[in-house]
Amino acid sequence: MRIAQIAPLIERVPPRLYGGTERIVFYLTEELVRQGHEVSLFASGDSLTSANLVPCSERALRLDPRVKDALPHYMVMLDEVRRRAAQFDVLHFHIDYLHYPLFRAIPARIVTTAHGRQDMPDLPVVYTSFPEYPLISISDDQRKPWPCANWLGTIHHGLPADLYSASSAQRGSYLAFLGRICPEKRPDRAIEIAKRSGMPLKIAAKVDRVDQAYFEEVIRPLLDDPRIEFIGEIAEHEKSAFLGGALGLLFPIDWPEPFGLVLIEAMACGTPVIAWRCGSVPEVIEDGLTGFVVGDMEGAVDAVGKLDRLDRAAIRIRFEQQFTAERMAKDYLAVYRSLITMLDLPLARSAGRLVERRADLGDMEAAQVA
Repeated sequence: MRIAQIAPLIERVPPRLYGGTERIVFYLTEELVRQGHEVSLFASGDSLTSANLVPCSERALRLDPRVKDALPHYMVMLDEVRRRAAQFDVLHFHIDYLHYPLFRAIPARIVTTAHGRQDMPDLPVVYTSFPEYPLISISDDQRKPWPCANWLGTIHHGLPADLYSASSAQRGSYLAFLGRICPEKRPDRAIEIAKRSGMPLKIAAKVDRVDQAYFEEVIRPLLDDPRIEFIGEIAEHEKSAFLGGALGLLFPIDWPEPFGLVLIEAMACGTPVIAWRCGSVPEVIEDGLTGFVVGDMEGAVDAVGKLDRLDRAAIRIRFEQQFTAERMAKDYLAVYRSLITMLDLPLARSAGRLVERRADLGDMEAAQVA
């Protein structure tokens, strides 16, 4: 199958440090290539991939001091995708809805994964104006604000099975907070949980410019306790040791989390999670097996004392059963094939590759988008 993956340009694929969507695009792309498909990745020029890279900016926009506005760069990328659209069986977008006006001639060959929250007040305008575009949610909970959108299915994120290894330790020596410093992630709650339970806390988190004031005014004053260690942003290769050495991961969110990639990162390391009952959390964490789902501070502090009762090997097994990149790619391939079936595009296997029998289709659709 010929597949285009269209990634955000803010971070490279995969990101150097923080960047959830770009990481998922990377894992999906690499797994599709591994399974024998022809994949083109539209991304920043510094991206790393075994697919055919179509560079759409010189480098990740966040890392380019010359870039003041991302939108012009996305317009250039979308024009390039549109120019090449007839080369692909499926075009898979990971950039919200920026592509909608340009691809109305071929909506049935478009897959859009909604990576962000769906409770923003202006989103209904988009979905009512462009109802023809199929959507994939990354959790069932993500759909709740707009259940009548054209959802094809829910596909949970996945990680390569060999990306992290499960820790053999029965009990870690600290609690962990991993991700981003911002009000909705509630690092202040994590600090309070650690202080009230008498446990050390290590915070490995990114501080975006928009959250710098929150960090300085709310979080920094809470770091005066010697048991609270702020590490800052960490790279991919550091996460296995960071998560594996923790007694548990704290995920005390205060917003409708669409998925929460750090949850399955912890599971891959065999590390249990204490998470607030928000957004996707009850879909990802099995209470009493892979962690504890709580609703208040008292429940979270109580759960800290029960973390060592959970079987770290069983947590890793659950990850392997439900949250691998291989499973994620198979789920997306099922969606791609369902679209092709609906389009009545018979495919034949020739020389070990999927090719279109209707050779005139590309010319027809090239004319539609020209």
